[in-house]
Formats: sequence, C-alpha cells, structure tokens
Amino acid sequence: MGNRKKKETYSYYFYYQLKLFQALQALLADDSRFGFIIMDGNGALFGTLQGNSREVITKFSVDLPKKHGRGGQSALRFARLRMEKRHNYVRKVAETAVQCFITDDKVNVTGLILAGLADFKTELHQSDMFDPRLQVKVLKRVDISYGGENGFNQAIELAAETLGDVKFIQEKKLISRYFEEVSRDSGQYCFGIEETLKALEMGAVEILIVWENFDVMRYVLRNAQTQETKTLFLRADQEKEKSHFQDKDSGVELEHVEEMPLLEWFANNYKNFGTTLEIVTDKSQEGSQFVRGFGGVGGILRYKVDLQNLNVDEDAEPIDY
Repeated sequence: MGNRKKKETYSYYFYYQLKLFQALQALLADDSRFGFIIMDGNGALFGTLQGNSREVITKFSVDLPKKHGRGGQSALRFARLRMEKRHNYVRKVAETAVQCFITDDKVNVTGLILAGLADFKTELHQSDMFDPRLQVKVLKRVDISYGGENGFNQAIELAAETLGDVKFIQEKKLISRYFEEVSRDSGQYCFGIEETLKALEMGAVEILIVWENFDVMRYVLRNAQTQETKTLFLRADQEKEKSHFQDKDSGVELEHVEEMPLLEWFANNYKNFGTTLEIVTDKSQEGSQFVRGFGGVGGILRYKVDLQNLNVDEDAEPIDY
C-alpha cells in the first residue's frame, strides 16, 4: 500500500507540474503581445506574437512594376507610375496596420517589429502616412530574406533578443515599483504567503507578483473524525516530515482533500480576487533581490492595509527562505 501511495503521489505531482506549465504558458502569452509587419515587393503580412504563440492577422498581395530599362519619355512615365504604385502600397500597409494594431483608439500591442526586403520597412517607418501612435511603438527594423509567413518566422528569430529585453525591462520596472512601496513603508505592499493570501481575500491586491520557480505546495487536509480542514504550505523538504500530515493532538493521519503547487493555485484563482498576476524571474538584480529578500511572493496593494495586526491562519506553516 505504501508504494502505491507513493506512486500515486508522484503521478499527481507530475500531473500538476504539467498543468502548471500549461497555465504559465497561457499567463505569459497574455502578458506581452507584439505586432509584426512583413513587407516585400509581393505583398504584406500582419501578425502577432504572444509567448510562444504566433498568429497571422491578415495579409495581402501587391503587383508592383519592376524596374524598367527603357530610356526617353516612356521611362519617365514608367518611373512615375512605379513610384505612385509604391506610394499606394505603403499607404495601404499603414492603413491596415491601424486596423490590426489599434482598438478603440488604443494601441493593442506592447511593441512593433517592422521586417522586410529592400527599403519598404524604412519607408513605412518614416512615412507621414504611418500612424504616430504606432510609429513610437516600433522596437526594431529587421532585414529578412523572404516575404510572407517564412519572413514572419525569420523576423521573430531576428527580433527575439529585442523582445526579451522588453520583457526584462517591464519586469525590472514592476519590481522597482514594489521596492519603492517597501522603502516608503507605504503600507501598500505585502510579502510572504500568509500576508499575501490575507490581502487577496480582502480584495486589496492590485498586482500579485510571484517568482516563476516558486516551489511551495498547497495542501488542504481533513481530519476524518472531526471533519475539520486545514491548509498547509510546504516546501519539498518539508513534505517529507510526516508530522505535517497528522493531527497534532491525536496523531491521526489526515486525508488529502487538495494538493497542488501554490503557483498553479495562484494561476487558477487570481482573477477571483480581482487582481492581475505577474510571474517574474530572478535574472535581474531586482528579481533576485525579490526572491532572496521577500521569498518570491508578494503584491502591490490598492490601498494601505495594516497586515501585521490582522489574524493569519494559525494552521498555515511558515515558509523560510
């Protein structure tokens, strides 16, 4: 029986890890949405990238005259015609960009990548026809070897470092804002599991911040004799201690009602508390300090709360880092 229970526990663990990974992918996808405009002499493609998911919004073809070798007046007429068609092409791209990347008069992407062959992308970026709201969102212009979807894939690869930097900067700004609340002792912040959960229950958390490798499990346990339940938060090393899963008075083994990584529980429930969830790394100096100094979980509050004088769950296990 003991081995079977262990196997069931391990299978549950891996199942939850898979669910957690899927939940985090969805959360990261929701976090930052980047727009892409791919231009070449055959047409334009408009797409977005969220997390690991890319989407083609729309695309269209264009028939631009090739360069002409004749001389004389016919060459001048041809050059004017060619310039006019090129101008109209850039105009159409600029108009389509507004349809794709502006919703209700607001830009709906974190940043834009302009990619293309020749000078099309530069013409668009510098054109008066390109909406100024989108112009300021351009993060990078990249040269690609193909148009269409192949060009889209290549543009994503070439812009990967830039997009990563944007996420990195956003993360640094968020945690710096958190540290500012702490340094001012504003009362508009919380840290640690107990404080954060209490603030969530009050609906006071504006932004919930959790480290991506937060390795605490959440257990809901029930005493079969008294039907009383309690919630525990345990690290991997604490899970080995049997006393956590026994009634303190009688020594009776407690039933497992619920068991999942706390990070997954946050991912599943944060919307119920009216907050937004930001998953951060420890790759920046700020992120590393947040993990080491505050345990990797905390929040920015909507208003001042005296959390120290609030009663916390006496059954909750303290987590030390």
